Amino acid sequence: MDISPSAIESIQTLCVGLALSGLLASAFELFSDRRASFSLLERGGVEAVAALPILAFGAPFIILRNTVRGRRIERRPIPFVMIATIIACGWSLLSGRVALDLAHLIAGGI
Repeated sequence: MDISPSAIESIQTLCVGLALSGLLASAFELFSDRRASFSLLERGGVEAVAALPILAFGAPFIILRNTVRGRRIERRPIPFVMIATIIACGWSLLSGRVALDLAHLIAGGI
């Protein structure tokens, strides 16, 4: 069985996006002593603007964390979990692509 280079690149992009997401959300929790969540946008003002990059790249981790907790605690149905996972993986592909492109740009590869 042969795996195409584009499939390998997509898997790499997905993994980088998920890892970056977890890193940002965990770093936010470490330095602020509270969990990263979408409620950071509700505060408004400078705090909400400062939270945008963290939420833009940390969203897949937040979505997956909330989905697992919702399934375990609230007994959310499996189709809901599947849809949330698909959304988080799609978002992770996008943020991983941006991160890899930025890394290549900084390294002078492009």
